[in-house]
Amino acid sequence: MLALADRLGQYKIQGLKGRPVASGKLVRVVGLTLEATGCRAPIGSLCLVETMSGEMEAEVVGFSGDNLFLMPSEQITGVLPGAKVTPLTTEAGLPVGMELLGRVIDGVGNPLDDLGPIYTDHHATFNSEPINPLMRKPISEPLDVGLKAMNGLLSVGKGQRIGLFAGSGVGKSVTLGMMTRGTTAQVVVVGLVGERGREVKEFIEEILGVDGRQRSVVVAAPADSSPLMRLKGCQTALTIAEYFRDQGLDVLLLMDSLTRFAQAQREIALSVGEPPATKGYPPSVFAKLPALVERAGNGGEGKGSITAFFTVLTEGDDLQDPIADAARAILDGHVVLSRELADAGHYPAIDVEKSVSRVMPQIVSEEHMLMSKAVRQVLSICRKNQDLVSIGAYKLGTDPAIDSAFTLKPKIDQYLQQHMQESVPYDMCVNMLKSILQPEE
Repeated sequence: MLALADRLGQYKIQGLKGRPVASGKLVRVVGLTLEATGCRAPIGSLCLVETMSGEMEAEVVGFSGDNLFLMPSEQITGVLPGAKVTPLTTEAGLPVGMELLGRVIDGVGNPLDDLGPIYTDHHATFNSEPINPLMRKPISEPLDVGLKAMNGLLSVGKGQRIGLFAGSGVGKSVTLGMMTRGTTAQVVVVGLVGERGREVKEFIEEILGVDGRQRSVVVAAPADSSPLMRLKGCQTALTIAEYFRDQGLDVLLLMDSLTRFAQAQREIALSVGEPPATKGYPPSVFAKLPALVERAGNGGEGKGSITAFFTVLTEGDDLQDPIADAARAILDGHVVLSRELADAGHYPAIDVEKSVSRVMPQIVSEEHMLMSKAVRQVLSICRKNQDLVSIGAYKLGTDPAIDSAFTLKPKIDQYLQQHMQESVPYDMCVNMLKSILQPEE
């Protein structure tokens, strides 16, 4: 990681409208928030805070009267009463470029992989201007993600934003890794935000692998990072994906997880005094979610696409959780991972009945769409009549639809399961599905 003295070269100290900067001082520390007085700086700008071990970066997250509320990007240690606070109101921004491929960085762009500093010719802001919705290219073609269940029954379009909903330990990270290796996207950007530090290395070395890492950029902000660093981690991943999209490339963005982003914003908002609204989440959380998600998608003419998968942690497997409910409303579809399937050893544990891709009718043929509906009907019939068959209350031949469904069920279950290292091309997935539903005489 770059030393703070080296990072200061990226910044320019200046006041509002060119006036000299007036340094302030700390007057209070409450929880995760520092309160400073005697200086002026806009929300979102950085300040340097004097500590016993040097200077610490902090971002302005709010103000009250003449006092600024600061959120440090690291743990609060060595802070003294009356410590000097110096605003840094102009910064070079996040370094972006092809040099990022194969690298692992933290939430603000510092390398974590011991491969040396990252030198690029371009820099971007963490919060870009939204694209005019009328300027976006429509979603018109599918993206191969290498998963049979996704390619065949929940086809994903280039530029689609889809949610991966699951409880803890159901296989979200493994499913993301399978898509990373199997996708035809030219660049993969992975955001590991708020996860266990152990899982970051495991994802990079075991799930992502050497081949997958060569065309990937990994942004890691583990659970022990500050709320500000976790928030920045999500914004950094989107900024990097936007850069590659603007170069005309197709990007697959995997964000794990959207829930951690919401929780980080909740911690910051509650620290500066924003009142909780829905189950402890302040209103600003539900304003920032669509602002983040809408940055993904297709670009304008001549630009590429960002196909985004946002994982959503459903606490207690409750799909009506406030964040899960809000995410479903702003995403272009959702994939639900079932704990019941995972407990039965069915991986990836995708519950096809509860999942939907809203753009699938626009990007697949009519025959493909009919096959997808047929599989859903088979799974629904089997689920509704499973108890009758299990206890022997149903006699074979009573209902042809039930007989046909339970005949096809083992073949469909085999189709939906896939080894972690296996990747199946899109066309092969469709042909395999066709051979199950329309066997040759």
